[in-house]
Amino acid sequence: MTAKIIDGKAFAATIREKVAGHVARLKEEHGITPGLAVVLVGEDPASQVYVRSKGKQTVETGMNSFEHKLDADTSEADLLALIEKLNNDASVHGILVQLPLPKHLDEDLVINAISPEKDVDGFHISNVGLLGTGQKSMVPCTPLGSLMMLRDHHGSLSGMDAVVIGRSNIVGKPMAQLLLGDSCTVTIAHSRTKDLPEVVRRADIVVAAVGRPEMVPGDWIKEGATVIDVGINRIERDGKNVLVGDVDFASAKEVAGAITPVPGGVGPMTIACLLANTVTACCRANGLSEPEGLTA
Repeated sequence: MTAKIIDGKAFAATIREKVAGHVARLKEEHGITPGLAVVLVGEDPASQVYVRSKGKQTVETGMNSFEHKLDADTSEADLLALIEKLNNDASVHGILVQLPLPKHLDEDLVINAISPEKDVDGFHISNVGLLGTGQKSMVPCTPLGSLMMLRDHHGSLSGMDAVVIGRSNIVGKPMAQLLLGDSCTVTIAHSRTKDLPEVVRRADIVVAAVGRPEMVPGDWIKEGATVIDVGINRIERDGKNVLVGDVDFASAKEVAGAITPVPGGVGPMTIACLLANTVTACCRANGLSEPEGLTA
């Protein structure tokens, strides 16, 4: 068996098309333009590239993009003041503070200063609690994108056995909650899990989000299982820097029924779902129906 490759780049393009369609209707029917504000503190090269990409894609879908670039030594008080200003700005429907922040800034304090309704990253403690209790929330982008790809591939996920490898607040825990919401039987596994290979082998769905290069080999994968590889790890191979996932793609694709590649799998979905969350936040703020196909 050779797995079907789940093309995240192509799927993300369809999500952006849906976003653009919803944005056009909001403008035409209600005179509303969704707005996304991104705050970047410091000059981390990877963050700068990511923020540029977010801004470009925001504009391409017809939304307003507001970028705020602050010096690395910006005080916590000044950053919180900017967030409060954005919270009160009716033209801003989504706020994202790019992580990681400089060490002198308290990330939890900053994230929880964002209005939960505008927290398009889905990291605010209120959104975490709402998601965990099955209520309407803003959903973290990477798990949301992973869920969308799983639904697209399988249709219904009801009754499937899912294993999430990784227990981070950003991916592992919210991913498990989303799978539970779609009536999967869910196990959260991690580095301390006893007999991890056997736990993974029973799964119909494997979501690898542990941050270890090629940690999951093909012989851990049940034949025909669907593998969502969230990992993005830069390693040296044959004298070159290459990107690999948390799954050993070469061996896993010979066993799995479907698998996401790295790069080109989950990664492109993250920004697409950020745009989707911004449209969702805009609709909720204006008492309009949520955009079909863009939410959990």
